[in-house]
Amino acid sequence: MVKPLAFKGDKKSKKRKQPAPESSLDPEDPNSTALTTIEPTTATTDEDDSWVTAEAPSDITGPVIFALPSTPPTCIACDANGKVFASELENLVEGDLSTAEPHDVRQVWVANRVAGTDNISFKGHHGRYLSCDKFGILSATTEAISPEESFLCIATPSTPGTFSIQTQREKFLTMTEDTKVPEVRGDAESVSFNATFRIRMQARFKPRLKANKESKAREKISRKELEEVVGRRLDDDEVRRLKRARREGDYHETILDVRVKGKHDKFAS
Repeated sequence: MVKPLAFKGDKKSKKRKQPAPESSLDPEDPNSTALTTIEPTTATTDEDDSWVTAEAPSDITGPVIFALPSTPPTCIACDANGKVFASELENLVEGDLSTAEPHDVRQVWVANRVAGTDNISFKGHHGRYLSCDKFGILSATTEAISPEESFLCIATPSTPGTFSIQTQREKFLTMTEDTKVPEVRGDAESVSFNATFRIRMQARFKPRLKANKESKAREKISRKELEEVVGRRLDDDEVRRLKRARREGDYHETILDVRVKGKHDKFAS
Protein backbone atom coordinates (compact mmCIF):
# COMPACT_ATOMS: atom_id res chain seq x y z
CA MET A 1 0.00 0.00 0.00
CA VAL A 2 1.50 3.35 -1.10
CA LYS A 3 1.60 5.94 1.67
CA PRO A 4 0.85 9.64 1.01
CA LEU A 5 3.87 11.94 0.88
CA ALA A 6 4.83 13.60 4.14
CA PHE A 7 6.54 17.00 4.30
CA LYS A 8 8.46 18.71 7.06
CA GLY A 9 6.17 20.62 9.39
CA ASP A 10 3.13 18.44 8.71
CA LYS A 11 1.29 17.42 11.85
CA LYS A 12 1.00 13.68 12.26
CA SER A 13 -2.52 12.50 12.88
CA LYS A 14 -2.91 10.70 16.17
CA LYS A 15 -4.90 7.49 16.32
CA ARG A 16 -7.55 7.49 19.00
CA LYS A 17 -7.19 4.65 21.43
CA GLN A 18 -10.36 2.77 22.22
CA PRO A 19 -10.94 2.28 25.97
CA ALA A 20 -10.31 -1.28 27.01
CA PRO A 21 -13.50 -3.18 27.87
CA GLU A 22 -13.96 -4.02 31.51
CA SER A 23 -12.87 -7.52 32.31
CA SER A 24 -13.09 -9.70 35.33
CA LEU A 25 -9.54 -10.86 34.61
CA ASP A 26 -7.05 -8.96 36.74
CA PRO A 27 -3.47 -9.06 35.40
CA GLU A 28 -2.17 -8.38 38.92
CA ASP A 29 -3.89 -11.49 40.23
CA PRO A 30 -1.40 -14.41 40.16
CA ASN A 31 -4.28 -16.82 39.52
CA SER A 32 -5.55 -14.79 36.58
CA THR A 33 -5.23 -16.10 33.02
CA ALA A 34 -5.15 -12.59 31.50
CA LEU A 35 -2.45 -12.05 28.88
CA THR A 36 -0.06 -9.11 28.97
CA THR A 37 0.80 -7.83 25.49
CA ILE A 38 3.72 -5.67 24.43
CA GLU A 39 3.39 -3.50 21.31
CA PRO A 40 6.18 -4.00 18.82
CA THR A 41 8.33 -0.90 18.35
CA THR A 42 10.50 -2.05 15.48
CA ALA A 43 10.53 0.30 12.50
CA THR A 44 10.55 -1.08 8.98
CA THR A 45 12.08 0.28 5.80
CA ASP A 46 8.59 1.12 4.49
CA GLU A 47 8.07 3.67 7.27
CA ASP A 48 11.19 5.71 6.42
CA ASP A 49 9.96 9.02 4.96
CA SER A 50 13.33 10.77 5.04
CA TRP A 51 14.94 12.03 1.82
CA VAL A 52 18.38 10.95 0.59
CA THR A 53 20.55 11.61 -2.47
CA ALA A 54 20.47 9.15 -5.38
CA GLU A 55 24.05 8.04 -6.05
CA ALA A 56 23.61 5.80 -9.10
CA PRO A 57 21.03 5.55 -11.91
CA SER A 58 19.83 2.24 -10.40
CA ASP A 59 18.85 4.12 -7.22
CA ILE A 60 16.32 6.33 -8.99
CA THR A 61 12.82 5.07 -8.27
CA GLY A 62 9.76 6.27 -6.39
CA PRO A 63 9.16 9.93 -5.39
CA VAL A 64 12.05 12.21 -6.42
CA ILE A 65 12.89 15.90 -6.81
CA PHE A 66 15.32 17.46 -9.31
CA ALA A 67 17.41 20.03 -7.43
CA LEU A 68 18.87 22.67 -9.78
CA PRO A 69 22.24 24.39 -9.24
CA SER A 70 20.63 27.82 -9.19
CA THR A 71 20.77 30.77 -6.80
CA PRO A 72 18.54 30.62 -4.82
CA PRO A 73 18.17 26.80 -4.98
CA THR A 74 15.23 25.61 -7.08
CA CYS A 75 13.84 22.35 -8.44
CA ILE A 76 11.76 21.24 -11.41
CA ALA A 77 8.00 21.42 -10.72
CA CYS A 78 4.76 21.43 -12.67
CA ASP A 79 1.31 22.88 -12.10
CA ALA A 80 -2.08 21.21 -12.58
CA ASN A 81 -2.12 22.27 -16.25
CA GLY A 82 1.20 20.57 -16.97
CA LYS A 83 3.32 23.73 -17.15
CA VAL A 84 6.89 22.95 -16.06
CA PHE A 85 8.75 25.62 -14.10
CA ALA A 86 11.54 26.13 -11.55
CA SER A 87 10.15 26.18 -8.01
CA GLU A 88 12.19 27.61 -5.12
CA LEU A 89 13.27 25.07 -2.50
CA GLU A 90 12.56 25.96 1.11
CA ASN A 91 13.48 22.78 2.99
CA LEU A 92 17.28 22.58 2.92
CA VAL A 93 20.21 23.35 5.22
CA GLU A 94 22.31 26.43 4.41
CA GLY A 95 21.60 26.16 0.67
CA ASP A 96 23.08 22.65 0.43
CA LEU A 97 21.24 20.73 -2.30
CA SER A 98 22.25 17.41 -0.72
CA THR A 99 19.85 18.21 2.14
CA ALA A 100 16.92 19.40 -0.02
CA GLU A 101 13.39 18.13 0.60
CA PRO A 102 10.13 19.16 -1.09
CA HIS A 103 7.60 21.41 0.63
CA ASP A 104 5.07 21.36 -2.22
CA VAL A 105 3.60 18.29 -3.94
CA ARG A 106 4.13 20.04 -7.31
CA GLN A 107 7.88 19.57 -6.83
CA VAL A 108 7.61 15.78 -6.59
CA TRP A 109 7.88 13.35 -9.50
CA VAL A 110 7.45 9.58 -9.33
CA ALA A 111 10.26 7.79 -11.17
CA ASN A 112 9.68 4.43 -12.86
CA ARG A 113 11.87 2.34 -15.12
CA VAL A 114 10.64 2.07 -18.73
CA ALA A 115 10.24 -1.66 -19.40
CA GLY A 116 13.10 -3.24 -21.34
CA THR A 117 15.32 -0.13 -21.27
CA ASP A 118 17.60 1.88 -19.00
CA ASN A 119 15.30 4.87 -19.44
CA ILE A 120 13.16 6.38 -16.71
CA SER A 121 9.77 8.11 -16.82
CA PHE A 122 8.75 10.79 -14.35
CA LYS A 123 5.08 11.19 -13.43
CA GLY A 124 3.87 14.46 -11.90
CA HIS A 125 1.49 14.94 -8.98
CA HIS A 126 -1.42 15.27 -11.43
CA GLY A 127 -0.83 11.86 -13.06
CA ARG A 128 0.84 13.08 -16.27
CA TYR A 129 4.39 12.52 -17.46
CA LEU A 130 7.32 14.88 -17.89
CA SER A 131 7.95 15.30 -21.61
CA CYS A 132 10.43 17.09 -23.87
CA ASP A 133 9.50 17.99 -27.47
CA LYS A 134 11.80 18.53 -30.46
CA PHE A 135 12.23 22.20 -29.57
CA GLY A 136 13.47 21.37 -26.07
CA ILE A 137 10.30 22.60 -24.37
CA LEU A 138 9.33 20.68 -21.24
CA SER A 139 5.73 19.95 -20.29
CA ALA A 140 3.71 17.42 -18.30
CA THR A 141 0.45 16.93 -20.19
CA THR A 142 0.58 13.38 -21.55
CA GLU A 143 -1.01 10.37 -19.87
CA ALA A 144 1.05 7.75 -21.74
CA ILE A 145 4.76 7.09 -22.17
CA SER A 146 6.40 7.59 -25.56
CA PRO A 147 10.07 8.31 -26.39
CA GLU A 148 9.49 11.96 -25.48
CA GLU A 149 8.56 10.89 -21.93
CA SER A 150 11.65 8.70 -21.52
CA PHE A 151 14.91 10.03 -20.05
CA LEU A 152 18.34 8.58 -19.44
CA CYS A 153 19.96 9.57 -16.14
CA ILE A 154 23.77 9.60 -16.42
CA ALA A 155 25.93 9.89 -13.30
CA THR A 156 28.36 12.82 -13.46
CA PRO A 157 31.91 11.46 -12.89
CA SER A 158 33.36 14.81 -11.79
CA THR A 159 30.63 15.46 -9.19
CA PRO A 160 29.46 12.34 -7.32
CA GLY A 161 25.77 12.34 -6.43
CA THR A 162 24.74 14.41 -9.46
CA PHE A 163 23.28 13.47 -12.85
CA SER A 164 22.90 14.77 -16.36
CA ILE A 165 19.48 13.95 -17.79
CA GLN A 166 19.42 13.06 -21.47
CA THR A 167 16.37 13.11 -23.75
CA GLN A 168 15.74 10.59 -26.53
CA ARG A 169 17.05 13.20 -29.00
CA GLU A 170 20.41 13.02 -27.21
CA LYS A 171 20.05 16.53 -25.79
CA PHE A 172 20.33 17.37 -22.11
CA LEU A 173 18.04 19.07 -19.63
CA THR A 174 19.53 22.37 -18.55
CA MET A 175 18.58 25.63 -16.86
CA THR A 176 19.10 29.19 -18.04
CA GLU A 177 19.49 32.02 -15.55
CA ASP A 178 18.91 34.93 -17.94
CA THR A 179 15.76 35.82 -16.03
CA LYS A 180 14.98 36.25 -12.32
CA VAL A 181 13.47 32.75 -12.20
CA PRO A 182 15.54 30.04 -13.96
CA GLU A 183 14.02 28.45 -17.05
CA VAL A 184 14.35 24.69 -17.52
CA ARG A 185 14.78 23.39 -21.06
CA GLY A 186 15.80 20.16 -22.82
CA ASP A 187 18.00 21.37 -25.68
CA ALA A 188 21.57 21.49 -24.30
CA GLU A 189 24.10 19.98 -26.71
CA SER A 190 26.54 18.96 -23.96
CA VAL A 191 26.85 18.55 -20.20
CA SER A 192 27.75 21.70 -18.28
CA PHE A 193 27.36 22.99 -14.73
CA ASN A 194 23.82 24.17 -15.52
CA ALA A 195 22.96 20.72 -16.92
CA THR A 196 23.97 18.90 -13.72
CA PHE A 197 21.18 18.01 -11.30
CA ARG A 198 21.06 16.47 -7.85
CA ILE A 199 18.24 13.93 -7.54
CA ARG A 200 16.77 13.54 -4.07
CA MET A 201 14.56 10.55 -3.29
CA GLN A 202 12.74 8.90 -0.41
CA ALA A 203 15.03 6.63 1.58
CA ARG A 204 12.61 3.70 1.66
CA PHE A 205 12.91 3.32 -2.13
CA LYS A 206 16.73 3.38 -2.30
CA PRO A 207 17.79 -0.20 -3.12
CA ARG A 208 21.05 -0.16 -1.13
CA LEU A 209 19.50 1.28 2.02
CA LYS A 210 16.62 -1.17 1.71
CA ALA A 211 19.03 -4.11 1.31
CA ASN A 212 21.09 -2.99 4.31
CA LYS A 213 18.03 -2.76 6.54
CA GLU A 214 16.76 -6.15 5.39
CA SER A 215 20.23 -7.62 6.05
CA LYS A 216 20.27 -6.18 9.58
CA ALA A 217 16.78 -7.55 10.18
CA ARG A 218 18.01 -11.03 9.20
CA GLU A 219 20.88 -10.72 11.68
CA LYS A 220 18.50 -10.27 14.61
CA ILE A 221 17.53 -13.52 16.29
CA SER A 222 16.71 -14.24 19.90
CA ARG A 223 18.29 -16.81 22.21
CA LYS A 224 14.94 -18.62 22.39
CA GLU A 225 14.76 -18.93 18.59
CA LEU A 226 18.31 -20.31 18.45
CA GLU A 227 17.54 -22.85 21.17
CA GLU A 228 14.43 -23.99 19.27
CA VAL A 229 16.51 -24.52 16.11
CA VAL A 230 19.26 -26.45 17.93
CA GLY A 231 16.81 -28.38 20.11
CA ARG A 232 18.42 -27.74 23.50
CA ARG A 233 19.50 -25.00 25.89
CA LEU A 234 22.58 -23.03 24.78
CA ASP A 235 25.31 -21.41 26.81
CA ASP A 236 26.41 -17.80 26.24
CA ASP A 237 29.39 -18.72 24.05
CA GLU A 238 27.21 -20.81 21.75
CA VAL A 239 24.65 -18.01 21.39
CA ARG A 240 27.39 -15.52 20.49
CA ARG A 241 28.91 -17.99 18.02
CA LEU A 242 25.57 -18.59 16.26
CA LYS A 243 24.72 -14.88 16.04
CA ARG A 244 28.14 -14.15 14.56
CA ALA A 245 27.68 -16.98 12.05
CA ARG A 246 24.29 -15.53 11.06
CA ARG A 247 26.00 -12.22 10.26
CA GLU A 248 28.91 -13.80 8.40
CA GLY A 249 26.90 -16.26 6.30
CA ASP A 250 27.90 -19.68 7.71
CA TYR A 251 24.89 -19.99 10.01
CA HIS A 252 23.66 -23.42 8.85
CA GLU A 253 27.10 -25.03 9.10
CA THR A 254 27.54 -23.65 12.61
CA ILE A 255 24.10 -24.93 13.64
CA LEU A 256 25.15 -28.45 12.61
CA ASP A 257 28.42 -28.13 14.57
CA VAL A 258 26.57 -27.00 17.70
CA ARG A 259 24.04 -29.86 17.36
CA VAL A 260 26.86 -32.44 17.01
CA LYS A 261 28.66 -30.96 20.03
CA GLY A 262 25.46 -31.26 22.06
CA LYS A 263 25.13 -34.95 21.17
CA HIS A 264 28.76 -35.65 22.13
CA ASP A 265 28.31 -33.88 25.49
CA LYS A 266 25.15 -35.92 26.12
CA PHE A 267 26.92 -39.26 25.57
CA ALA A 268 30.01 -38.12 27.51
CA SER A 269 27.87 -37.43 30.58
